[in-house]
Amino acid sequence: MNINLHIERLVLDGLPIERYQGPLVKAAVEAELSRLLTADGLARSLRAGGAMPSTPAPDIQLESGGSPARIGQQIGRAVYNGIGNHYDQK
Repeated sequence: MNINLHIERLVLDGLPIERYQGPLVKAAVEAELSRLLTADGLARSLRAGGAMPSTPAPDIQLESGGSPARIGQQIGRAVYNGIGNHYDQK
């Protein structure tokens, strides 16, 4: 199965990062989503394709002094909880 994921807009207000670190967070989000989708798949209800205007995701607790890569991983996991196999169970 091929999965094409397009995130048109990801708004991340109030993160404890500098502006120049934004691309590092973005890359980490993409990498974590790719890893999780490859390992655990996509919700059955989304496999035929489609668009979601928004994705429900659980709150995350950011670690103080967390790196942009770690923050991106946490965000990626939260987003995956909205589009991964867990989506069918809600």
